[in-house]
Amino acid sequence: MSDRAPGARRSGRGAPASGSEVRRIPGEAFGAPGAVLVIVSGPSGVGKDSVIEALRDVPGVPDFHYVVTCTTRPRRPYEVDGVHYRFLTPAAFAALRDAGQLLEANEVHGNWYGTPRGAVREALTAGHDVILKIDVQGAAMVKQRVDDALLIFLVPPSLEDLFQRLQARATESADELDIRQRNAALELARADDYDHVVVNETGQIGRTAARIQEIIAAEKAAHPDRRTRI
Repeated sequence: MSDRAPGARRSGRGAPASGSEVRRIPGEAFGAPGAVLVIVSGPSGVGKDSVIEALRDVPGVPDFHYVVTCTTRPRRPYEVDGVHYRFLTPAAFAALRDAGQLLEANEVHGNWYGTPRGAVREALTAGHDVILKIDVQGAAMVKQRVDDALLIFLVPPSLEDLFQRLQARATESADELDIRQRNAALELARADDYDHVVVNETGQIGRTAARIQEIIAAEKAAHPDRRTRI
């Protein structure tokens, strides 16, 4: 599977999966002219975190604003609250969701994930390009609400390669790993819902990040005056 050329936007939209919630929130605002909302998505284990970290180091990359996702998932030993995720109790997460403070909220592998809407809005209105790392279900929900969002889907060179990455990181039990592997195969079938598909080749994180930067730059050049409504 190869990545699509910059500017080759897809018009199709994925429907939210079971367990997802899309809530219409009043008081929509517009971002500054040209500011882009970018969603980097893909199956578990494809390397989303590593690619986004590498994107920060791409020469000439502007000051992207990275919004931290909220989750009820337990924190892993290497993770830092407020950096990798905002780790919340189920009650705290539900309070944000019910108050309409999340751009999207969905349940994945038994845990809830959501994007704080206020942080996205503030960054866009200030003129910053915003990068969101969201799973496949959440990406479909954001696209429903923010039509101008740029969706980028990361895929592995092969399904076998993805399974090897999941096994190598050793962060899940055998049952959890089996669930993630089965879900990954289903998620990869959603590639056509995205504007661009980028292969994250093993050992080529820097090249993947550079490709994503090229896509974002092309999008901004094509629509310098567009204001994203959120």
